[in-house]
Amino acid sequence: MFLRTVKARGRQGETHEYVRLVESVWENGRSRQRVVASLGRKDLLAPHLDDLVRLLQDRENRWVRAAEVRPQESVSWGPFLVVSSLWRELGLEEILDGLGGQSLSDRALVLVAGRLCQPASEHGLAWWLDTDYVCDREGRRWLPRWEEHGRVRVNPSWLQRWYRTLDELAKHKEGIEKALYLKLRDLFSLEVDMVFYDLTSSYFEGEGPMHLAEYGYSRDGRPDNRQVLVGMVMVNGWPVAHHVFPGNWPDSRTVKDVVDDLEKRFGLRRVVFVAGARFAGGGMVTTDNIDLLRRKGHGYLVGLQRRRREEVYHFIERATGEWVECPSPSGMKIGRTWVQEVKADEPGVRVFVVKSEERLAYEQAMRLSAMEHTRVALDRLASRVERGRLKAPEKIGAAVGRVLSRHHGHRYYGWELREGKLHYFEHPNLEREKAYEGKYLIQTEERQLTPVEAVAAYKELSEVERAFRNLKDVIRLRPIYHRQDSRVRAHIFVAALAFLLQHALERKLKLGGVNLSAREALQALRTVQIVDTGVGEETKRGCTAGRSWARKVLGALGITQLSPPQATETI
Repeated sequence: MFLRTVKARGRQGETHEYVRLVESVWENGRSRQRVVASLGRKDLLAPHLDDLVRLLQDRENRWVRAAEVRPQESVSWGPFLVVSSLWRELGLEEILDGLGGQSLSDRALVLVAGRLCQPASEHGLAWWLDTDYVCDREGRRWLPRWEEHGRVRVNPSWLQRWYRTLDELAKHKEGIEKALYLKLRDLFSLEVDMVFYDLTSSYFEGEGPMHLAEYGYSRDGRPDNRQVLVGMVMVNGWPVAHHVFPGNWPDSRTVKDVVDDLEKRFGLRRVVFVAGARFAGGGMVTTDNIDLLRRKGHGYLVGLQRRRREEVYHFIERATGEWVECPSPSGMKIGRTWVQEVKADEPGVRVFVVKSEERLAYEQAMRLSAMEHTRVALDRLASRVERGRLKAPEKIGAAVGRVLSRHHGHRYYGWELREGKLHYFEHPNLEREKAYEGKYLIQTEERQLTPVEAVAAYKELSEVERAFRNLKDVIRLRPIYHRQDSRVRAHIFVAALAFLLQHALERKLKLGGVNLSAREALQALRTVQIVDTGVGEETKRGCTAGRSWARKVLGALGITQLSPPQATETI
């Protein structure tokens, strides 16, 4: 008997090598080879092929039966291997050990890794644990306990373990964030001179908890659902803290709590508070909040909403000086940006007008498309009026109003009813709309900032916006099903920790020259698997090296030890 490999093509066109146990037999006066058993894919069996060859013979040099060589189980290991490595590298294992003990640290890692690798509820966590090798630091594998309870298939006592973990995380949330901030500051030499703050909302299925779930302005387009507000603070691209507020709070009300927390919990004496244009004026950064920052000795750098503040157009008109080009991060001359400082109306206040080629192309295209849609609709309406299908002036006015309410048509067209006919024309404010295109404005009182530095700092807000996209979409923060305040806060905390690990992974990939997103890297890592094979009465465990992309990811993270700690028990 001997081992042979053959190649076969999979359903999606990929090619795999398979290992077969073959023996030579004599039939009809000639020798031929007969396949005794197919052992499985070579890449899965590779770690213990040598053992298979040795074990095919016993001590008396007799062949064991092929039936005694059997694949038992193959489960994904790469994603949890990488997430647990990042968990330890960022100090989270040490932090949670100190605050809640080893048990809390190991259980919290499972929740965070599940949220990052396969986002689902605690019920869905069981399915992930069934398909992936997830273990504690001693190598004991976490396995779900299945039990039919109506539509719920998970054992209730097993499920309560994870709910209790959420409760413990909620209790230690402030201490974990503070210790994590200090660790990140030391690891990555964070320069805490600017903090970036943004808000989002996430809705509940059902009523939600009594104190947090309220109706408010929904950024998810779900005003019919109760919601919760989530604010995130980032420093140098790293998320360092998050806050949870009732869903009916106005944006401006959250600022004082965040600033007080930065001072008391993190000991930050002076920071520059950076917030986006959509919050300036009527939103988060109000006049009262700017006065608050001034009184506390903090600075600010905010965007100005173009249409809500009359003076914005006057600032754009004042931009008649020399434009300074802002360097792009890649050094490429595509989508260039320019800035110039203009005279402000208040003493000590500085205003920068920024124009962007990329934004100009986008906003011009959007305006031309909106004008064309509105023009076609107005032509149809004018035809109806001319044919006498619509006569009453009040009905004509209502119909025009409906047309102009779509595609922002009121910005571009005016109209009048003359001699029984509908006439429309370009709005006198159209030139102002064109002047806005491709431009945004930044306001600050920081004297040491150059215009170019102000633009670079303001652009970092995109990291905060990306953070929320990851929290809500990739990590599936929404919708929320929990009914207790503490569970909701813990649910959001788990998602925030998962985002932190995702950011660390993407940073490692970029530094290692691996052109993959975190999601793509975790998918590639699924080819790193734990394989159990039975040989005789023994079970041999091996770990595959994974496909080429998985090996690149592991190389970027410096992970060379692939096998988990040896333990036969399960939890």
